[in-house]
Amino acid sequence: MSIERRKTREIGVGNVRIGGESPIVVQSMTNTDTRDVEATVEQIRQLSDAGCEIVRVAVLNEGAAWAIGRIRQQVSIPIIADIHFDHRLAVMSLEAGAHALRINPGNIGGRQNVDMVVDAARAHGASIRVGVNSGSVEKALLEQFGGPTAEAMVESALGHVRMLEDRNFYETKISLKSSSVLNTVDAYRLLAERCDYPLHIGVTEAGTLMRGAVKSSVGLGILLWQGIGDTLRVSLTDDPVKEMAVAWELLRALGLRYRGPEIISCPTCGRTEIGLINLAEEVERRLEGVTDSFKVAVMGCVVNGPGEAREADIGVAGGRDKGIIFRKGEIVRTVKGGARLLEAFMQELDSFLEERKKG
Repeated sequence: MSIERRKTREIGVGNVRIGGESPIVVQSMTNTDTRDVEATVEQIRQLSDAGCEIVRVAVLNEGAAWAIGRIRQQVSIPIIADIHFDHRLAVMSLEAGAHALRINPGNIGGRQNVDMVVDAARAHGASIRVGVNSGSVEKALLEQFGGPTAEAMVESALGHVRMLEDRNFYETKISLKSSSVLNTVDAYRLLAERCDYPLHIGVTEAGTLMRGAVKSSVGLGILLWQGIGDTLRVSLTDDPVKEMAVAWELLRALGLRYRGPEIISCPTCGRTEIGLINLAEEVERRLEGVTDSFKVAVMGCVVNGPGEAREADIGVAGGRDKGIIFRKGEIVRTVKGGARLLEAFMQELDSFLEERKKG
C-alpha cells in the first residue's frame, strides 16, 4: 500500500525543491556558533555526508549573518538563516548568501520591517519558512483558545502567512511545532486542510536520542502516513548528525525514501546461541557511511532465522555452534564454531560490498 501525499504548491530552497511532486526533504540545524566558520562548515559537511539535504544556522548577530557568505562557499547544501526579532539580520543574511529564511513575521517589528524582509527575499530569490512553536503563540490567541492549542497555533501561522501574502509573496513553507506529539499532529492536520503551502514537520524539544527518536517517529510517522509533510527534521538533544539516521529510517519504514542499507536483526531470546548483539552492532558499524540501498539480515536462531536471512540480499542465521551465510537466497558458507562467525560474515559482507561497487 502506497501513501498518497497531500497536494501542495512547490517552492525552492537553493537548488532543492520542496512540495509538489518533489521527494520529502531531510534537514537539520547546526549547533555551532555560526561565527565560527570552520566549525560550522565541518558540521555541515558531516550532516551532508549523513544525508542532510538542507541545513539551518542560527543568526544571533551581525557576525553570524555575514559568516554565511564564507560558509556557503565551502558547503554543497542550501543554507537557511534562522532569524528572530531583528529584521536587519534577515536582510544581512540574504545579502551574505542565505538561500532561505526561517522567521516569525510577527516578531520582527511591524509592517515596514516585514516589507524590508520580503523585498530582500524576493530580490535574492529566497524562500521563507514561517515557523510557529507552541511557546511563541501570541497572547491574544492564547486567551482566545485557552492556551497553545492546535487551533491557536494554526491561527498564528496563517496570520503570519497573510502578512507575506499581502505583499504578494508566496514562496513560503510553514511549520507548527510542539513538544506534545498529539498537539503537533492535530495542528498539522488542521493546517493541511486550510492551505496548500508545503509543510515542514517536526516535534520540537523532543528530548535525548532514545526519547527524541521515539517521539519524533510517532508524530512524524502519523503525519507522513496521512500524506502530510514535505520536509522534516528529527530534533534531538544530541549531535545533529544522529538526527539523520533516525530521519532516513523513518522514511524507509514508510516506503517514502531510501538511503543506505536496511539492517534487520531478531530480538534476543532464550533460543539465541550466538553473540547476536555484538554481531549486529559490528554489522551496523561496518555499514556506516554506505549509501547504497540493500537488505542485510542478522538472525540468531533456527526458528525464523534461515527464512529471514534467505530473503535478504545478504544474511546470516546462527544456530548451535554454527552459522549459515546466505546471499540472495542461496547458502554461500557454513561456519562451524560461533566464535568464527563474526569474522566470516564480515569477510562475506566486504566481498558483497566490493561486488556492488563494481556493478
